[in-house]
Amino acid sequence: MGKASSLSDGKTQADRKFEKKLKFYELVRGAVARKAITKEKQQRKRSRQKKLKAYDLSSLSEYLPELKSSQESGPAKFKLNSKTRNSLVLKESNQLKTVINHPVFHSDPLGAIYQHLQNTQPATDDKPKRKDSKTRKKTKKKSSKASQQLMEIQ
Repeated sequence: MGKASSLSDGKTQADRKFEKKLKFYELVRGAVARKAITKEKQQRKRSRQKKLKAYDLSSLSEYLPELKSSQESGPAKFKLNSKTRNSLVLKESNQLKTVINHPVFHSDPLGAIYQHLQNTQPATDDKPKRKDSKTRKKTKKKSSKASQQLMEIQ
């Protein structure tokens, strides 16, 4: 009797099994399609992040010198509008005229510029850099080999 009730909808067991497989395959295809779409989105997001990471220079900030408080207390903001630009041009043109008319500049222009830069630029401490241990070892080995060759020749 159980068979009669299951066959009442007119489909055989093989037909129902086949339909069940088709529904499963459709579900799998849908899941794969959704996964492919999300994977594409993730790849786009990753590539965008990589591009942004390439332009991120914040990691270089540790190598930059720290700002001193005297520089920070200087002019906070300098707006460059037409009025300030004109006054700046006038000031700089007057400065240029005085430099060009100066007798030291007439006698030696490059020397005068060099002297001006020496007086205005901050002094740099140029200490000779020490070689690291690897390069020192290499130079010691080279020098010892050279001395041995000289001994063999004599």
